Parts: sequence; structure tokens; C-alpha cells
Amino acid sequence: MIEITNEAIAKILEKQNKENFDAIRLGITGGGCAGFEYIFDSCNDVVDDTLIRLDYGKFAVIIDKISIPYLVGMTLDYQKEGLNEVFKFINPKETSSCGCGVSINFDLEKVNEDKIFAVEL
Repeated sequence: MIEITNEAIAKILEKQNKENFDAIRLGITGGGCAGFEYIFDSCNDVVDDTLIRLDYGKFAVIIDKISIPYLVGMTLDYQKEGLNEVFKFINPKETSSCGCGVSINFDLEKVNEDKIFAVEL
């Protein structure tokens, strides 16, 4: 469903040791000049009918059901770019992003293809 690179896993585990959380929350929300923004937060494991929990061993990924069709097939990576270090969403459904790199837009045909998958979850 969602691939997480070894670099991202290592950084998540490092942050987990410092911040004491059980899971990361991934999703999308409306906003920005391109229409959407990614959500990436640490959290403690939650149980809620509107969320899906994916187990990655020492941590879990929590995704709200509305975000699933947007995120299926993406890769979460961790990259160092000069002095900056960032978790990077590599998403084949993404069609554009604004200059700041925070706001993104999606190919809605590709998103709609995965809505059936999300309903089955």
C-alpha cells in the first residue's frame, strides 16, 4: 500500500526514541495554492472507525480513510538536501506542486481508480 524506505524508517525510529510516540499519521488535507497538503505527524496509536492502521514493526502508520486513495502506491523517503533534512512523499498520483513544495495537486483519475481499494479496506 505505502512503501517506506530504509532511510525513512531509520529516521522515524530515531525520532520515536526522542519523542516517545507509537505511530505516524499520514494523510492529505485541503490547502495551499495547489489545492492539497500532506499530513505527517507523530502520534500515539489511536483506535477510530475513520482510520486505518498499518503495522510496520516498531511503529504503525495511521491513515484516515479519505486519504487512502491519494496515498496508495506512494513512497515515504527521508532525504538530506544540503543543510535541510526532510521526509519526502514520492507519489505517482501527484501532478504538480507549488514553488514552496508544500502544496500539491493530484491526478484525480488515478485517485479515483484506488477509491474501490479504499472502500474494501
